Order: sequence, then C-alpha cells, then structure tokens
Amino acid sequence: MSLNKGGFLLSSLQFVTLIDEIATTLNGFLWNYILIIVLIGCGLYFTIRGRFLQFTSFGDMLKLLTEKTTVSAKGRRGISSFKAFTISTASRVGTGNLAGVATAIALGGPGAVFWMWVIALVGSATAFVESTLAQVYKVDDDKDGFRGGPAYYMEKGLNARWLGIIFAIIISITFGLVFNSVQSNTISLALEGSFGWNRQIVGLVLVVLTAIVIFGGVKRVAAVTSIVVPVMAILYLILALYVLVTNLNLVFPMFQVIFSNAFGFTEVVSGGIGAAILNGVKRGLFSNEAGMGSAPNAAATAGVTHPAKQGLIQALGVFVDTIIICTATALIIIMSNEYLNGSDGIQLTQDALAYHVGDWAAGFISVAIFLFAFSSIVGNYYYGETNIEFIRNNMLYVNIYRFIVIGMVYFGAVQEFGVVWNLADVSMGTMALINLIAISLMAPLAFKVLQDYKQQKRQGIDPVFYKNSIPNLKNTECWDDGPEKD
Repeated sequence: MSLNKGGFLLSSLQFVTLIDEIATTLNGFLWNYILIIVLIGCGLYFTIRGRFLQFTSFGDMLKLLTEKTTVSAKGRRGISSFKAFTISTASRVGTGNLAGVATAIALGGPGAVFWMWVIALVGSATAFVESTLAQVYKVDDDKDGFRGGPAYYMEKGLNARWLGIIFAIIISITFGLVFNSVQSNTISLALEGSFGWNRQIVGLVLVVLTAIVIFGGVKRVAAVTSIVVPVMAILYLILALYVLVTNLNLVFPMFQVIFSNAFGFTEVVSGGIGAAILNGVKRGLFSNEAGMGSAPNAAATAGVTHPAKQGLIQALGVFVDTIIICTATALIIIMSNEYLNGSDGIQLTQDALAYHVGDWAAGFISVAIFLFAFSSIVGNYYYGETNIEFIRNNMLYVNIYRFIVIGMVYFGAVQEFGVVWNLADVSMGTMALINLIAISLMAPLAFKVLQDYKQQKRQGIDPVFYKNSIPNLKNTECWDDGPEKD
C-alpha cells in the first residue's frame, strides 16, 4: 500500500513512521505542559472536596461489590454492580499492569512506581466523580439495560451535545482502536518471545476470538469478563506473593530505592525526578484510567439504587488496579534489577519473573498477558460501542465499527512496540483532558449525590436515589420520582 504525497511515493512503512513522529511531538507538549498538572490538580481537588472519600468509604466499597442488581420503574434491570466492576476492571487490568509498569520503570526508574501510586490514590476520587455522574445521567438501552458515560453527561449535564459527540468519537478511537492495538501488540510480542510464534498468526487468532465475543453484545462481554478477570488476577497475585515471600530481605531496600528515585535523590535513569514523574503518571493513567472517561461507560450499565454506589465501586477499581496489581509487577521487576539491563515492555516483566522463579516464567507471563490483554480488548470494545450508539443508535454503524476494531487488533499484533504506545499516549491524553474539564464543571452535583447517599446511610437505611433528591436536577430519565421533600 502506498500514498502519493507531493509527488513522492509514501510507503505504508513510511506512513506509519510519519504518524509515529507526529504522535511523539504531540505527546511532548500534551504531557509535559498540561496533563500532569491537570490530572494531579483535579485529583487533589476532588479528594479534598469529597473529604477523602477514597479512604473513609473503603469498607463501604467492598460491601457494595456483592449488591444485587435492581429493576427500574420501566422494567430495566441492567447488570450487577460486580459485573460492571469486572467490565471496567477488564479494561483497566491488562498490558498497563505488566508491560506498562515495566515501561514506566525502564524509562523513569523505580521512582515512577511512587508516582503511579500518587495518581491512583488521588485518582480514586476522580473515578468516583465521573462514574457517579454517569449513573445520574444514564439512559435506557434497547437491550433491556442501561448505557451512559461522559458523552451522555456532557449532553445532559452541560447541555453540550456537540462536546459529547467529540468525546464519543475520541473514546471510540482510543479504546476500540488504539488501545486494542496496544493489547494485541503485547500479546503477540509475549508469545513470540516465549514460544517463537509468528505474530501474524497470533494476530489472526486474536481477530477470530475478538469477533466471537464482540458480536455477542454487552451481556456476553459481562459474562466473559466476570469469569476471566478474577481468576487471572488471583493467579498473578499468588505468583507475585510467592516472589515477595521468598525475597523478604529485599523488601525494605526496594522501597528505599523507589522513594529515593521518586524525589531525585538517586538517579537511576537520565532525566531523574522529571522522568520518574512523567512516566509514572502516564503509565498510571493508562493502567487505572481514573479521569480518562472510560470506566463511567461501564459504571452506567449497573442497576443500582443510588448513583454513589457505582461511583464508590469504580473508585475501588482504581485501587485494585494500581495499588495491588501494578505494585505486584513493580515488586517483581525492581527486586530482580533486570530494568538495568536494557529490557523494556513485556520482555522486561518476563525477564524479571524468570530471574525469580526460572525460565518457565516467560511462558506463564505469556499466558497471563493473553488473559489480561484479551479481557481488556473485550472491555475496550464495549466502551467504543456505547459511544457509537450515542452518536447514532444504528446497528449498521455498530457493525462497521466492529469490523474496524477487528482490523486494529490485527494491526497492533504485527506493529512495532513504540508506535502503538505513542498513539495510545496521544489519544488517551486528549480524551482525559476533555473529560476532566467536563467533570470539574459538574463536580458539585457529584458531591451533592454523595451527601445524599451518606445522609441516608447515617439514618440506617439502604440509600435510594430519586429525581428530586437533588433540587433542580434535570435531564435524568432512569430515576423514579420520589416523595416530595419538605
């Protein structure tokens, strides 16, 4: 394939190289000067405004996971809180936890892990705000459930459908296309490195598996991820715990290295503290997605009695992703010192685990990354589908989108590592910036919803949300009329 540009023949390889160079330039401006400040600033504001809800409501988050789905007045059931949690976790838990953490450490040093923790802890409050808003403004779905997300609350909460359409286009490209190419890229690299499998063949297999799942709709997405995600996470954490227990003497020195490098006291890589912060925040956002505007699409599908319930559950999802699973990967890598040998991405994670438990670990990681990343492909696709339906609820457009998704899965499987990650950084940065501006404007509503939830909890009742729970609340279609307030 070639393109004619200014009289010159531009090959497909040259075209990809050009796109990569443009993405690199955009990333430098977007991340160095804008997003780090906005992400941390918004997270701190939401944390303080919400009275440190991610810490004070942690026990409540765990209890809410087992809550059953409820039926609306219109007979809509949605999916359970746990399944909504697993769909969002399927998207969060993937290459970011294995390859992403490794890349952050390789480029930013061990100190990047500290900044991943920071963006996760403050980002939990951000996740609460965006997912609560998604619940407030969710809409009925023709498939006997609900759908919603940033595009919907931009239209209904800000009266800005034009902004919602822009966001819907960007998230559909980011998750269904770019992020899915990252996931398939990591799977193919892992299988090639461990078993010598041809990446083109791997790509074709992924295309078939992806098609089988995504043509089944959200119910199949929920069914697949609710089984795969807990199993794969538990197995991986068991192995990480084994590595930790067998290397207890390295725990304190490891944390010493992380903190000293995080603040520039010890430079492990060029760039010092700047490299640590930049790579920690970028890979932290890619992994936990707090503020990116993705998880609210899953949060909106849940059938709950109060929007704050799903907001709290999604805040928990950020904690599980970064503080637990990403940290597990970081422990394995830093304890091995393999990050000093020039490895990067999934190969670094494989090398580190092999250092601890033997060469069989490379094969284990390949299987683990397949499960992690494929579940992410499934979750990512759903985010794209629900936003395509926001733009125009027509199955023809959805089916066209599905075929493009499948094409990008193959593209990622055969493409170079750096290209897909650079594209991911640009698209997710743009998406996060738009969403953060929107939820900052609507944050007062989210905290009024939280106040209503807590007030009912203090009264010893299971919180129930009504249209008139918040004075002057408009454009909500899935919440029943409640008793008139005095």
